[in-house]
Order: sequence, then structure tokens, then C-alpha cells
Amino acid sequence: MAQNADAALELMAGQSFDVAVVDLMLPGTNGIQLARLIRERHAATRIVLTSAYHLSERQLVRVDCGAIAFVPKPFDLTELARFLRSKLPGDDRRPHTAPGAAA
Repeated sequence: MAQNADAALELMAGQSFDVAVVDLMLPGTNGIQLARLIRERHAATRIVLTSAYHLSERQLVRVDCGAIAFVPKPFDLTELARFLRSKLPGDDRRPHTAPGAAA
């Protein structure tokens, strides 16, 4: 867990992550910018965006940040884990919107 984009990138520099769950609203560098940096520096890490603000599949594709899914807040961690398991077993990099998010 990191409080901002710089801390997240520093944490990721020393480790490998399967998934990065990135909030759109971060202090300083926003979540979309962070997602693009993660995509550039850690191509194997899948990116899931989250926010209290809605983002449809069409918008997710349009921002072109490499995110494979959007999960609206608030979310239950158990439901998030179940959603990630359902979307991550293969190499499908198409964006998805989590249940409960309007498309």
C-alpha cells in the first residue's frame, strides 16, 4: 500500500506485482498517470483502477492507461478478490467494469 504515486513506484521498483489497484484520485500524480507509468515500467503488472467516481468501460478504453478493469468504491475486499480471480487467470487485457458499475 502506498499513499501516492511516487511511493507506489518506489515500492514496485524492488518487487514484482501481479496486480496494482490504483485510485484515480491521488495527491500529485493522478491515478491515470500512475497507471501509465506502471504500464511503461512494469508491463507484466495488471492495473485495476478504482474511484468513488464512475468510469465506464468505454471511458476506461479511452484513457488508454493499460487498466484491465475498473472497480467502483466502496468495495468489499472479498468481492474485489473474487472479481480479480475471475478476470485475471488468463491473459485477457481487455478492460472490464466490476459488477455494480453502470456500463
